[in-house]
Amino acid sequence: MLKKEIAAYIDHTLLKPESTEEDVMQLCKEAFTYQFKSVCVNANLVKPAVKYLNQTDIGVTSVIGFPLGATTTRTKVFEASEAIENGATELDMVIQIGALKAKEDKLVYEDIAQVVKTAADAALVKVIIETGLLTDEEKRRACTIAQEAGAHFVKTSTGFHGGGATVEDVRLMRDIVGEDVGVKASGGIRTYKALLDMIDAGATRIGASSSVDIINEIGK
Repeated sequence: MLKKEIAAYIDHTLLKPESTEEDVMQLCKEAFTYQFKSVCVNANLVKPAVKYLNQTDIGVTSVIGFPLGATTTRTKVFEASEAIENGATELDMVIQIGALKAKEDKLVYEDIAQVVKTAADAALVKVIIETGLLTDEEKRRACTIAQEAGAHFVKTSTGFHGGGATVEDVRLMRDIVGEDVGVKASGGIRTYKALLDMIDAGATRIGASSSVDIINEIGK
């Protein structure tokens, strides 16, 4: 695949707690240079990212309920609303993982649905199910709930709890949601081969902090 085709899959990601506005400026410069699909940053850095990427086609993704998913739905809704107000075009939200494990599916559904409702037509919602903490049955249930709640994507991982994305999980998630919902693979994808493996398994978006290294592997 061509570099520009691969770049269009990638959310160029910077979620370290110590990240500064200067770091985000560098992230955005790289995103513009390589034409990545979006940058993915913490909520406090959405405004500068939007400022730096103004008048480009590159989106700005904010994380919601990150990285634990254990905030209340009301808090997630506020985060989503503020992120959109600040210019975010995509939201990566973490599910209520404990509720899913306790089979409180209605709570998990409402948590997602309220964020989707808040996003409306202003932003895409990607739902992080944190595959490394789930059984296969829980992964299937999480994907089904996210799809029923109106999510635009299901996403494998935050990258903060180990495990990361696997080909098997991406394939399982794609099998559950069919072709109508995107699948984002994120966590531990650091090489061009790993990225291609995820795409072959059904991923339509890739979250990576090693995006530049991955792109620069192409053609070598």
